[in-house]
Amino acid sequence: MEYIKEITINEAVLHILDNSSEEPLLNEFYLDLNEETYKFLLRHIERCLKDEELKYACFNPERNIVKELSQEYLNGMNNLLEVSKELSRQMFILMKSKGSIPSCDLLIVSISTEFGPMLGILKLDYIKNYTHSVDFQDNKIDINIIPQVTGLPVSSQKIQKCAFIKPIREEQEFNLMVIDKSNNKDKEEYGTNYFITSYLGCSVVNNERDMTRNFVSAAENWTRDRLSEDADSAEKLRSTIKKRLKEDEHIDVKALSEDLFKEEHQTKQDFIEFVAAHGVEEQVPVDKAWVEKKLKRVRLKIDKDIDLYINEETYNDNERMEIQRNGDGSINIVIKHVINYIEK
Repeated sequence: MEYIKEITINEAVLHILDNSSEEPLLNEFYLDLNEETYKFLLRHIERCLKDEELKYACFNPERNIVKELSQEYLNGMNNLLEVSKELSRQMFILMKSKGSIPSCDLLIVSISTEFGPMLGILKLDYIKNYTHSVDFQDNKIDINIIPQVTGLPVSSQKIQKCAFIKPIREEQEFNLMVIDKSNNKDKEEYGTNYFITSYLGCSVVNNERDMTRNFVSAAENWTRDRLSEDADSAEKLRSTIKKRLKEDEHIDVKALSEDLFKEEHQTKQDFIEFVAAHGVEEQVPVDKAWVEKKLKRVRLKIDKDIDLYINEETYNDNERMEIQRNGDGSINIVIKHVINYIEK
């Protein structure tokens, strides 16, 4: 997966899309990217591009206004102010037709990255904040708390819907990166995926990170389901999978199953069928950056009442920790040479 680390904000425009209004409130000026505003926008963009829910997507072949407008800007055929207005009009039309899509500020931003230019669309849903009001009654001060429902998400909060669009080129693996999170209220009131399907007009495609993550999740679910009373076998399976993830560029599910279960033919087939049912393909490309981050820490929930949170180096250091196999399916996890500990 393309992990974007170098981000420069070139220009940005903010528009107000209020469901209670008949028309969107469209900005006629670019945002003033002073130091504070620049940092605020940059933090949101960085969080979005690091989000585990960020997906690859390709525009659908049929005509789509968002695709055409974004390419006009990215290919130097139009300016961001005009493009952002039309992008906001299209979102507002969708909001009014669906009826219950939350009001928001729509941020349209041009960024440069180590992988080239991108056009960002970030839907900044309003957050309810509270402030105080000060009144005077009979020459006395009356202070109350009042809600404000038009607050923007702070930089520590995650954006629910956004897209980062690339210039479209031939034989491109993907055209854009997108986040489209939906909660239960979304599903009840206006359906899922309106941002991807109706607004962006694109389809999600698999990437190496998601395929690696899906495989790890499916293998862990199989282990919890099939080996819940056999900690010895579960530890061997998990250790083998971690080793393969670190050493191999691709995971061959059938070959891995052969290695894990040897002559246990029924178990081998059960593992293969289980992970396939979870959408895992026979050949899984390994996203090394995701694996490194995932395996950096090991968190163990032991017999439902013990939690261990350990870094990978310590977990694999026999001078610090040791797995002792008891021969009956149980194991001892021994923490060695403890010099200091604290209670939390």
